[in-house]
Amino acid sequence: MNSTQDYLSFFPDAVAPRDPSDRDQWFIFSKNKILADTSGCVPRTNQIAVGIRNNFLGVLYLGRTHDASCFAAQAGLLTEQIQEGFAFTDLRLLFRSFDEHMILVASRALELLTWDEQSRFCGKCGRETGHKVGERAKECPACGLVRYPRISPAVIVAIIKDKKILLAHKKNSPLPFHSVLAGFVEAGESLETCVKREVFEEVGLEVANIRYFGSQPWPFPDSLMIAFTATHAGGDIEIDNDEIEHAAWYGPKDLPPVPPNGTVSRRLIDWFITTNTG
Repeated sequence: MNSTQDYLSFFPDAVAPRDPSDRDQWFIFSKNKILADTSGCVPRTNQIAVGIRNNFLGVLYLGRTHDASCFAAQAGLLTEQIQEGFAFTDLRLLFRSFDEHMILVASRALELLTWDEQSRFCGKCGRETGHKVGERAKECPACGLVRYPRISPAVIVAIIKDKKILLAHKKNSPLPFHSVLAGFVEAGESLETCVKREVFEEVGLEVANIRYFGSQPWPFPDSLMIAFTATHAGGDIEIDNDEIEHAAWYGPKDLPPVPPNGTVSRRLIDWFITTNTG
């Protein structure tokens, strides 16, 4: 039988190796910006001076690839001195240059760093927490409460009508893209019900034929995006004016600027183009 590592490009783990390598990869963040070069590569250990590594904040071991261990860290004051050719760039903008493996590991890194920072203290008794031995969790030394990384499920859906797709631009979005609709799942709600509710709340439409498409971790800050396709079942577009700035139906040849490659939203849009061209 093959081992798990034989079919995974990345093997997650919470227990760091005893003998780190100069080839280990470092996913270093300053807020949502990751340190990378112009080709989408993150620095290796041998590209970072020891004194600078000692200034990193919140260092976490992520796991390993076939040839390297991977670490995450919050940037310290001296991080910009690492090496010429590296710079901090918004992770969402690097999705177009990162390959699928890098996107997954970088997303895990940012999500775990956020969780680590936000779970320093016990939510039950207020004491400072520590890392639980042998697994990815925080444990309170006083009351014993164990907290695992939070994952917030969200749906994202491509709605099709007469060979056109519904795309919208959200208010206060930092990026100039139109994309498919998305929203968080509420307590006690099925994924299909969430799709119907979010679509109706944001654009006043009814949908049918909801089908699962795929998923993607989305570390802004801790989402799991669960993608669906659906067809228009009734109603005219009426934007809510709270979250949506503009929404309209677009054909495959008249699309506005859309999200970059590497995002599940772009995969949905590419699926639409492929199935509605010709």
